[in-house]
Amino acid sequence: MNQTKVDKLLLKLVENRISEQESEELLQWLKSEENQNYFNEFVEINHLLNSNQHFPNGKELQKKLKIVEKKNKYASLLKYAAVIIVVVTSGLIFKDSLFSTNDPVVPAPVVTNNKIQPGKNAAVLTLGDGSDITLGKETDYSNEILKAKGDQVVYSPKGQNNKVEYNYLTVPRGGQYSLQLSDSTKVWINSESKLKYPVEFVPGQSREVYLLYGEAYFEVASSENNNGDDFKVYHKEQEIQVLGTQFNIKAYGEESEVLTTLVEGKVSVKIGEEALEMTPGEQSRLDLDTGLISVSNVDVFSETSWKSGVFSFKKKSLSDIMKTLSRWYDMEVVFENSSLKERKFKGVLRKNQSIEEVLSVIMSSSLHSYEINDKTVILK
Repeated sequence: MNQTKVDKLLLKLVENRISEQESEELLQWLKSEENQNYFNEFVEINHLLNSNQHFPNGKELQKKLKIVEKKNKYASLLKYAAVIIVVVTSGLIFKDSLFSTNDPVVPAPVVTNNKIQPGKNAAVLTLGDGSDITLGKETDYSNEILKAKGDQVVYSPKGQNNKVEYNYLTVPRGGQYSLQLSDSTKVWINSESKLKYPVEFVPGQSREVYLLYGEAYFEVASSENNNGDDFKVYHKEQEIQVLGTQFNIKAYGEESEVLTTLVEGKVSVKIGEEALEMTPGEQSRLDLDTGLISVSNVDVFSETSWKSGVFSFKKKSLSDIMKTLSRWYDMEVVFENSSLKERKFKGVLRKNQSIEEVLSVIMSSSLHSYEINDKTVILK
């Protein structure tokens, strides 16, 4: 995909007018680390454009542009920003907001002893003998079948799989981690999630793993490279059968729905005797209270962007957004005004932004003000 098209898609994304097909194209483009760096710079500039505290002089934006320019990279990004800064310094903001001296005075946020930090790579690996290994940035661990370093655990098949031995990977609030199974399937595990899986799969049997709770993104190794064995993911009453594909499962314990989003390939979602086949761009929604399941089209990028280092919110309520942010920032959220829960916000946020930066963007369109006290955020 050429750079001009990429920039057009990024603009459409932050303006919330990107199509489902274009979202899928952008998701494929983001698989490159260099592309992710470009995207992060783009999102940061968009953040500055949306933050009330930096206007109307645009000094912070100009400072950021100089940093980008020194890197001698992202030439088209500079073109994008150069056009926008003219709008900024003349008093206009992205998304058609206008500041003037007649604007109502917005109360400044009250921040007391802010202990809220962005999440990091962190997990607990439970081995077959029940021992726990704490994993993170400074922790390396290895044995005869696995290596854990930095942000990933990698398993290597040894061919001694006459019986199944399970490991568990538990990711806490404020954490994320990734995993490569012995069949080369890759799994990204989100905050407050737990996965059960065999250290090695048995040839001639289904490759089976269990999402006990939380959210995980699967990039499944082809059955053709694994003796023709299919791959299944279980969560409570739901069974997902795949032959080689990419999909996301969201199944948090405090939520009444299980969401399965298909990115590539084909899966069959089975509840009891009922099975539904999905195609890319579709999401199944299982109601745990009624047992009913439905399928609809969704914006794939918004549902899976968390694994690429960003949160993309589209047609999401503040209540749902704060559930996502509370897991990543390991914080509590209080709605002082309950009517705010259903207010919608759209935008793209980098996961390494401070909570104050994130809230300043949301406040520009959806909040009156907020308070931070230790690890609690109060929305007004």
